[in-house]
Amino acid sequence: MSAKNFRPRRFDLIAFDWDGTLFDSTAIIVRCIQAAVRDVGGTVPTDKEAAYVIGMGLMQALAHAAPDVPPEKYTELGNRYRFHYIQHQDDLSLFEGVLPLLNDLRERGHLLAVATGKSRRGLDEALHTVQLKGVFDGSRTADQTAGKPHPLMLQELMAEFDVAPERLLMIGDTTHDLQMAVNAGCASVGVSYGAHEPDAFHALQPLAVVHSVRELHDWLLHNA
Repeated sequence: MSAKNFRPRRFDLIAFDWDGTLFDSTAIIVRCIQAAVRDVGGTVPTDKEAAYVIGMGLMQALAHAAPDVPPEKYTELGNRYRFHYIQHQDDLSLFEGVLPLLNDLRERGHLLAVATGKSRRGLDEALHTVQLKGVFDGSRTADQTAGKPHPLMLQELMAEFDVAPERLLMIGDTTHDLQMAVNAGCASVGVSYGAHEPDAFHALQPLAVVHSVRELHDWLLHNA
C-alpha cells in the first residue's frame, strides 16, 4: 500500500528522541558513562543506572549516574565521556528500518523533528550525513534549551512550526521523553528497544508501546 493511501494525519509534527529511538547507541553510551566515572575515581554505575540517565543533558546525566563524584570534577568527567564516545562513534548506526519509516512519514506530509539530550554539535554531525540530509525539519538539543523532562524543547518546536500540542506526537525510549510530552500537553509513543524498561512507561499514558522499528512504522502509518 502506498503511503499516499493512508488516512488523514492526526499529528502534523512528529518529534523523535535520538539515542535508543532512532540511533542504536544505548549499549555504547552505557559503557562510555561507566568508563568516564571509573576514570575520575567515582563508583561505577550499573548498566541499569547508566542507561537510566540516557536522554538527559550530558552533565545532568553524568552527575546523576555518579553521585559521589564532586562537582569540581564534572569538567573532567564530561571530557572523559566525550573521549570514550569519540572512540566508538563510527560503530554507531541508525536502527534497521528507520530510514524507510522517516521517508514514509515525509511522503505522508508529516513534519519531522528531533528532541534529544545530545549536544548540538553531536546531533549536527549525525544529521549532516548523506542519508539524513534534509530529512528533519527541525531539532532541539539539551545544550541549546532546557533538558528533559522539561517541556521547553517541544514548546519551542511547536512555536517554530505553529503546531498545537494536540497535533504533536513525541516518540522516545525513556521515561524522560514521555514525561516531557506529558509536561508539554502532547501525546507520546514509547519504544521498548532502547534505554528504559517499558514497565515504567504505562504510568505516563503513551498511546502505544512498540517493540521494534517495524512495529513503530506500522503503528504510525495507521494511527498518526
